[in-house]
Amino acid sequence: MYRRRVRLCVGVLSAGLLLAGCSGGSGDGAAKPAGSGSTGPKIPTASGGTRSGAPPSPTPSASTAGLGFTPDPGRIPKTRAEALRLARAIAATPAKWGPGYVRRTPYESDPGLRPVLGADCVWQLKPLPATVLTTLTRYSELPAEDGKGPIRVAAVVTVHRTVKDADWEMAGTLEEALRCPDQQLRRGERITELGSLGAGFGLLGNLTAEDMLTEGGKYYSDDLGGPHHYYSTQSRWGQVTIAAFGKGSEGRSADEVNTALLQGAGAMVSRVESELGASR
Repeated sequence: MYRRRVRLCVGVLSAGLLLAGCSGGSGDGAAKPAGSGSTGPKIPTASGGTRSGAPPSPTPSASTAGLGFTPDPGRIPKTRAEALRLARAIAATPAKWGPGYVRRTPYESDPGLRPVLGADCVWQLKPLPATVLTTLTRYSELPAEDGKGPIRVAAVVTVHRTVKDADWEMAGTLEEALRCPDQQLRRGERITELGSLGAGFGLLGNLTAEDMLTEGGKYYSDDLGGPHHYYSTQSRWGQVTIAAFGKGSEGRSADEVNTALLQGAGAMVSRVESELGASR
């Protein structure tokens, strides 16, 4: 199962690499917070257009039928403690990204905080909203060697209270690239010319998740210079979203970064299935 799903991820990543810039540009207004109401933002679609209103809220049985995956309602987290245990079971460890990857410091984020993109296109940490049970980020890297800089990666798992809340996160992430194609990640780090592409199950090679999106852009760092390759992929399974982020540096090719993301994301998809799937 793991090998099958990793192979299928290739099509989505390839499509994202070819089309990631299609949604680039500027947009007005902030993304609607997850679960904050019944009317939504202009939501980018895979075709490059937008639609208004709330994202769909498919039932797990309907939305996962084509995945060959049946979620077990009894294994879906209902408390913050259960959600954190699940997030730690899913989030990729260094070995999942490929040979030679090690922990960065800090290794894990505070599960009581989440990054939020402000109106000024600067990311800041904020307390979790009521719609999110937990979010956990693990940081790893392939260290610099032989004249090449590091490849830095991150695995993010967010457990929402409902499927609808997770849907809003996916829609909001697409909107952020439209609103802020240039973003400050943290002090001394930024990405520019960011573009995103969304694909529901069965579209653009997405046969691994109910919803998936990819982003690509240019990465700049006070320490590592730039521009360097930046790429990310995010998927939704029911109320759980998983994301993988990769940042290159001098001497590192886009293929090296993308291969690491393919492996890390594939490992997390496999863990979602094993953690939440019903026994057969």
